Amino acid sequence: MNLRPLQDRIIVKRIEEETKTAGGILIPDTAKEKPQRGEIVAVGNGKKTEDGKVIPVDLKAGDKVLFGKYAGTEIKIEGQEYLIMREDDILGVIE
Repeated sequence: MNLRPLQDRIIVKRIEEETKTAGGILIPDTAKEKPQRGEIVAVGNGKKTEDGKVIPVDLKAGDKVLFGKYAGTEIKIEGQEYLIMREDDILGVIE
């Protein structure tokens, strides 16, 4: 992918959830919600303060993260769907 996010923006690829419940019931596509987990693909350099200093982003490419249900903006690059969002939209890192 040839896209570099600016400032504190992050590009995330959604991680698909299980299509089966713990009890073995299959969930159809129409009943599934969009996943709120993803893997970071690219990270910007950081946010600039008013005095010109750059505050680096705490995340890095490859981190698995949780984000809000309506966080970010959906984009499509080379047939693949991604989310672009700010660092503030990330709720946590899955370790």
